[in-house]
This record gives sequence, C-alpha cells and structure tokens, in this order.
Amino acid sequence: MNTNFKRAWSGLLLILLLLGNSLSAQQVPDPKVYDAVQWRLIGPFRGGRADGVTGVKGSDKTYYFASTGGGIWKTTNAGQTWKSVSDGFFGGSMGAVAVAESDTSIVYAGGGEKTVRGNVSFGYGIWKSADAGKTWSRAGLDKSRFVSRLRIHPSNPNVVYAAVLGDIFKPDATRGVYKTTDGGATWQQVLFVNDVSGAVDLILDPNNPEVIYATTWELKRTPYSLESGGPGSKMFKSIDGGKTWDELSAKATFPKGLLGIMGVTVSPKNSNRLYAIIENDNGGVFTSKDAGQTWERVNEDRNLRQRAWYYSRIYADTQDEETLYVLNVDYHKSTDGGKTFKNFEAPHGDHHDLWIDPTNNQRMIIADDGGAQVSEDGGATWSTYMNQPTSQFYRVTTDNSFPYRIYGAQQDNSTVRIRHRNDGGAITEADWEPTAGGESGWIAPDPLDNDIVYGGSYGGLLTRENHRNGTSRTVNVWPDNPMGHGAEGMKYRFQWNFPIFFSPHNPKLLYTTSNQFHRSTNEGQSWEVFSPDLTRNDKSKLGPSGGPITKDNTSVEYYATIFTAAESPVKQGVIWAGSDDGLVHVTVDNGKTWQNVTPKDMPEWLQINSIEASPFEAGEAYFAATGYKGGNYAPYLYKTKDYGKTWTKIVSGIDAEHFTRVVRADPVKKGMLYAGTETGMYYSKDDGASWHSLQLNLPIVPITDLTIKENNLIAATQGRSFWIIDDLTVLHQAEPGIANKAFHLYKPQDSYRIDGVKRSSLTNGSNRPGGVLVYYFLKEKPKEELKIEFFNEKNERIRWFSTKGVNGDTLKVKEGAGEFNWNLRAENAEGFDGLIMWAANLRGPKVVPGTYKVKMTVDGQAQEQSFKVLADPRYESTQAELEEQYNFLLAVRDKITETHQTIKLIRAYRSELDSLSTKPDNLEAIKAEMQEIEETLYQTKNRSGQDPLNYPIRLNNKLAHLSSVVGNGDYKPTDQSEAVRKELTEQIDVQLARFRKLEREQISRLLNIEEMKTKLEIKK
Repeated sequence: MNTNFKRAWSGLLLILLLLGNSLSAQQVPDPKVYDAVQWRLIGPFRGGRADGVTGVKGSDKTYYFASTGGGIWKTTNAGQTWKSVSDGFFGGSMGAVAVAESDTSIVYAGGGEKTVRGNVSFGYGIWKSADAGKTWSRAGLDKSRFVSRLRIHPSNPNVVYAAVLGDIFKPDATRGVYKTTDGGATWQQVLFVNDVSGAVDLILDPNNPEVIYATTWELKRTPYSLESGGPGSKMFKSIDGGKTWDELSAKATFPKGLLGIMGVTVSPKNSNRLYAIIENDNGGVFTSKDAGQTWERVNEDRNLRQRAWYYSRIYADTQDEETLYVLNVDYHKSTDGGKTFKNFEAPHGDHHDLWIDPTNNQRMIIADDGGAQVSEDGGATWSTYMNQPTSQFYRVTTDNSFPYRIYGAQQDNSTVRIRHRNDGGAITEADWEPTAGGESGWIAPDPLDNDIVYGGSYGGLLTRENHRNGTSRTVNVWPDNPMGHGAEGMKYRFQWNFPIFFSPHNPKLLYTTSNQFHRSTNEGQSWEVFSPDLTRNDKSKLGPSGGPITKDNTSVEYYATIFTAAESPVKQGVIWAGSDDGLVHVTVDNGKTWQNVTPKDMPEWLQINSIEASPFEAGEAYFAATGYKGGNYAPYLYKTKDYGKTWTKIVSGIDAEHFTRVVRADPVKKGMLYAGTETGMYYSKDDGASWHSLQLNLPIVPITDLTIKENNLIAATQGRSFWIIDDLTVLHQAEPGIANKAFHLYKPQDSYRIDGVKRSSLTNGSNRPGGVLVYYFLKEKPKEELKIEFFNEKNERIRWFSTKGVNGDTLKVKEGAGEFNWNLRAENAEGFDGLIMWAANLRGPKVVPGTYKVKMTVDGQAQEQSFKVLADPRYESTQAELEEQYNFLLAVRDKITETHQTIKLIRAYRSELDSLSTKPDNLEAIKAEMQEIEETLYQTKNRSGQDPLNYPIRLNNKLAHLSSVVGNGDYKPTDQSEAVRKELTEQIDVQLARFRKLEREQISRLLNIEEMKTKLEIKK
C-alpha cells in the first residue's frame, strides 16, 4: 500500500469515525427537552435500616440519622417529620453522622454502613455541612467505602476523627483511624493494623478529647460468606490525640483467644470507667475502672452479644456512671454497671446506634432496622418510624388490578403491595398492606386473580396469600428448614432472594429456582424439577457462613444458586437462568435440554443479578451482572440476539464504578433500555450501544430492580422506597432536533378518567394527578401569549388556558421542558364572591371516553396532538350512560352559571341604583323585587361555612347539590335525580324570567345594562 493511499484511507476512516460519532450523538436528545418528566415517590413511608444517629446538644427538637442507602435525614420537631438533607449533594449508604458541639451548624457525614449484611452498600467518603445540612461539600476520604464512626473535637470543629472499615470486599490499605485538623481538607491515617482490619468503633473521652479509644475489626465479606474476627481485631487507646496508641487488647485481663467485633464507651461522669461489648468465645460486657489498664467481665448474657457482627454497640449514660446501654435485637439497659440488664423495645427491632444528650439523658435517638426514632422521656415513649421513606426493596413487580399495585419485599420488614395512584391527594397507609412472603423474596401475583399472591423469603419459604379470604398457605418446594446450616447439605439450595414468577404464556404455570429449576401448575401443591444444577457448584463455597467465632447462617450467603430467571414473552419454552456464581443458561425446548451460554469474555464469579427476555424477539435477551462483593465495581451489561451463542457487552456511557444491578427493555419502544446501578439510573435508545443518565430528580440510591407497566417506569431502591416515572412516552418521543425548535408539543399519553391530586408531603407518598399530563418544550418564554386548548372529536373547544388569563386562571410557563395537567373536566360553573353552599360544588363534569386533541399556540404558531381518554375500568357503565351523566352535569352547570350571573347582576344593579343622584319613584319597588328574586335563588344570610345549618339553603344550592350526587362515580343519573333537576330548573327559570322582565321593563330605563354586563363579562 503506497503512502498516499494510506493517507487517503486514514483520512476516510477519520471522517467515518467522526460521522459515526456525530450520528450517535444525534440519537440522544438534550435532557432539557424532557426533564419536566420527573420521578415520583410512591412510598411506603416505613423506615429502612439506619446505622448512625445524633442529636444536637442544646436543642430540644433537632436530630439527624444516617440511612442505609438513603442518605442523611434531619428532624426539627423530635421525629414527627423527617426531611432528607443530602439530596442534591450526595446519597447512598451512610454509616455515621456527627454534629459539632462548639458550632452546631457544622455537620459531618460518612458513607458506608457498619451493618455489613448480604445487601450491604458502600458510601462515597466524608461530607461536611456548615449550615446545619442545607448545603454540603466533599470533605475527603472519597475511597474510604465504609465509615463506621465520626467524632468531632468538642471545642474545635476542624478536628475530626473517622473510623474507617475501608473496602470490606478485598484487602485495602485505607482501613483504620483517620484524623483531620483542617475540617476535612486533608486527613492523616493515625491508626492502621492491616489491610483486612478496619476501625469499627471510636470514642473521645468527654472530659479530655486527647484521650481516644478505638477498636479494629478483622472482617471479610464475599458473595458466599461473612467472617467476623481474627488477629486484626484489637482495642487501642491514645492519650495524645492519635499520635501514639497503646493496645488495650494486649492487657493481661483482656479476654484471650480470637477477638471479633468490639464496641467501647467511656463514662462522661468518670473518665476511668470504660465499658466494652466484646465478641469472643468468652465474650460479653466488660468494664474497666482504670481507663483500660485492667478489665473484668460483668455480664456474659448471649442476648447482649448474639449475632455480634450485626450489633455490638455499647453506650455510657451521660449522667450516671453505673448506667449503660447495649444494643442488639432489643436494646438493653443496666443501672448497676452492667451486672444486670433489662431489655426494652423501640418501635422497631435490631438496634445499631444510640445518641444520648450530654446534658439531658432523657433526650435520645436510636437507629435500628426501621430507621430512627426519638425519645424525650428516657425511652418510655418513642417517635414513629412510619414517616421515613427509606425502605429497602429487593425486587419489584406489579399486578393487573386497577389502579395497579406495586409489590416488593422490604428488608427488615414485611413484603408490601401498594397502589401506584389513587383518587385522593396522597399515597397513604390506606393504600398499602403486607402480602405474601418475607423481607427478602421475590413476589408473584396470580395473573388471573390479583388477590392471590406468592412470595418467598429466606430458608426456602414460599407462601401463597389469599387477600380476599385473609388466608395463607406455605408451599415450599422442599420444606426442610436449613437454619443454622451451610448450603453444603441442602437438597435444593434456595438463596435468600430466589426467583418466583409466572409464565407469560400460561397463567397457571408458576416457576421458582434453587440451584435447579422448579415449576408447578397446581398452586404449589406439587413441584416438578426440570433442570440439572445450573451453577458451578463449587463445594469450597458452600460451607457455613459467619465465624470464626459466631456463625451466621440465614441463607443470605447460600451460594451457587439460580439468582435470576425469565421466560421469553415471545416464545413459550424459551427460558433463561443466571446464577450468582457467574453462569448463564438457556433452554429452547421447555427444559428438556439446557445450554451453558455464559459470555466467554465475562469475568468468572460475577453474580447474574437480572435477566430480561426481549419483548420483541425470542432469541434476544439482556442481563445485568455485578462483582462488587469481590471488590469489582465495574458495570456489566450484556445482550444477545441468537439465544446466547454470541454476546455483546453494552456499558458505554455508564460510570466506571456504577456497578449494574438491573436492565429492562421497554415493551413498546424497541431498542429502548433502562438500567439501574448502585449509584444512578440510565437509559439507552439504541439497544445499549450508548447509555445516558435518567437520574432527573431521583435521589442517589442503589436501584435494585425495575419494571414497566402502562408506560410507567417503576424503580425499587435500596433505601428510598419505590419511585415511578408516570409517562415514558415523552422519552420515547424525545429527539435531538427538539432542542432547536421554538417549541414542541409531545403527544400525550392516553389517560384514564380518574381523579387524583399531587401534593408534596413529608409523611405520605406523592400521588399521580388525575387527568391528562401534557408535556412540551419551549426554547424561550413566549413574547405575547402561550395558549393551551382542548377539543373533542367534533372540534368543539372544551377548555382552554392562557398566559394572559382565562376566567381569572393564568397559565404560568418558563423556558425549557414543561408539564401541564388538565383534569379532564369541562369549565366550572360560575360563582360569585362570598358564595357559601352546603354539600354542593361548581366543578365541571369529566369528559366522556373518546379521542381528544390538545392544541398549543405560542405567539401565533400552533401545534396539535391527539390523545384518548379511557374509561375507568372499575365501573361497568356503558359509553351511552357516561354521556348521559355528562350531559346531565353540563345542564346543571349551565343553569347554575345562569343563576349566579343573575345574582351578580342583581347586586351590581342594586349598587348602581343606590348611587343614582336622582332617585326614581319606583326605586324601592325594583330593589324589593330584586331582593326577593335573589333570596329565592340564594340564601343571602350565609356568611360562614356552617351557616347553612341555621339558614335554609335555596334553589342554587339544591341544584348544585346534584353535581355532587350525580358526579359521584361514573354512572348515569338516577331517575329521581333527573326528576329533581327538572323540578329545580323549572323553579329557577320562574325567577330568572321574572328578573329578565324586571330588567327589560324597568331597570334598563335607569341603567346602561349592556355596559354593566360587559364589565361583568356576562354573555347574552
């Protein structure tokens, strides 16, 4: 090849590359054209695990807690309501939070949790706020992963100590105790044991902050085991602010043998008095009366030290040297120096942190598996945890009810099913309830009966819940209780989070998986095994977990299991399986034969976390895998189009440490994919070739699962409950060219004829507003007018809105993406100032099901889009019956408007007549007749909402009451409603005719009535 040809060829390649990049970029819309689409928090408002808490010295009502997965939360009313203060700055799993005593506006927060259970998540270093949580900035140790304690110098808020567990999934030199003297700008590692042992507890002597106590913990977590304890577990003391350390665990009276996790505290009333909770074969509660030089075991009760790795926290009372607390399943209090304890219960069990006010030991906040609760009476009463949307969910699915329900298993709590919307103003506790299974499992609603639900949990538990009858049946595949045993002896290895799902082709066929595939067609009465072991079945990874001191076998660490599975919705019998030890299998003959189709270039031992069978092609599938429990935080997404013969890795655009948990394919828009990662949401419009952020207003939180229903995208999060995007069709339609247009009107999603109000709340989930959501993009604000109009199939305008105002309602818009909500109601009846009615309303009726059009006009330029209004399927009414209701309510509305316009005219005429300089002889007679007409139409004595109980309502109120009666539900008017409407209308018409005659024959001779009607905007 000659030089000139090579140059030409290189130039052509460069042009093609640039063109390819340009074409790729052109496929991606600018987020500003669709960012009016937002995530909506469904709830439930039921707290998830919290790891760290603190109050504010000198404040009676302010507290903070560090949520597992959910960021930092603050209350200023002692736990009545909570608000996230980390959103917009950081999020994810938080392990520690501390407030400076010398300046309570300074707050430090540390990422990562000490409760390193099977679904543990790391954090993102240290954050600092200088304004009590309003704003935050990074404060170092970005790769610390797990920060279990933060302690601030009592008189210098720039001096802070951090206990860092480090990367618990692999050897890591960042472990140990760190100190900053410049408010987090720089940190010095002041204590380090080894690369598998991090610092877990840390306390400053309240009477001398140069004296520090710290414990280190040798901890190993893998996908198949948790080990607590080893040579690196030690206790230390420093008397010079961390410059040098003395190993207290080497003292002669310290317990001998292998040590595990340890908690330590010092009494503020006596600096020589220490208490410790120690994991050891001879462990328990220990005390020292000489500042750690000698130790004595005072209590060995296993209730205080069971499941040590999950608890092992101890606290000295701030007012009494002999009083201390130990946290475990319950929290335990001793008033005799630890010799005896009484156990107590906060609103939720499994306690992880406690803060006691240094000046008032009645003020406390506790962290547990239900979030955080506040007590201001020493633990006699606690605030609720039913006001914290920090639930951790493993999976998400939906049913076919209306409105459909969202299902998930909440860690440390029950499963739940929750309405995604309702007719009210919020998603409340009335909209959700527990369902089948337990805290960790998949859930599968019966496709033929929404009130029959199957759910799983640990130990292979599989239950069938009948919500209609309130009954439950256990239908385990193999009901052999494995508790306390490792996986090696199990006939079938069921993971803590094993798949359960129905066939998309046979609604009576239920699947579940252990290390093999199982199916039932008789509601779990019997199960067929129809696969071999589809895992690596490595015996070295199937032993008991926990240890070497305390075993912990709950099936969380059961390994070599089928962790995710799916059947093709396109072709029956094409079934995919992904194992937690890194294998992908497929059968194309309904399980007769299975092929190992694991991608050759994928690292071994990844956990296949989710599999998505394509909704369009039988041989097409996607999966998300993760290796984070092996210290590998890279994203892994793959797709195949040939039943797994070949795979393509599809992670371009996803952050290098946003490890992937789930991938889903849009069932309507081919090539549209959604991916949930540990740190953010992504979407792709080119079948995974490139990925782009779909975070929008979603908090930074692990996304554990996704599902799509009715063009809604639903996310299960590990720490922030359920979130939903109500209209994916905008994202379907969004294209790059829209950003260059003056404006763009998206085609609205077809909308149900259902009410609902969206309100912000600190205690309830956000509801979807009723009606139709209209999305648009404005390059800039209109110079003259923006108008939105709605038309029916006859091109009759039903309702319109304008930036210039319509009937006192002014449309407000801004440049960029926007959302407008029309409640599907026709214009309201007209009212007047001071109108008071009882059990009546002026609302216009909801339009009937059919095809409608929205027209947006911006400075004279118009765009139109059509959409459908769908009947509410909860009602059996026919189209004709709904039209009859609509026409009835229109007739009532119009007559009410006519009545109220008459009253407004009467009042205007009366005022004008009284102002005449020359009073006509018949003035009083005219006024008397007008007053009689007005009082017949309206009760003029009403001045307050309860007045109608004293002064009988008149004709307008009686007629408007029919709007409430007939507008209740989607039904045609009753015969008696029509009879009452006719009777009242006739009575009103008598008065209206009487007024028009008076107006025509007498008032018009005294006043310019046409001019007055124009001023009042009353049409002829």
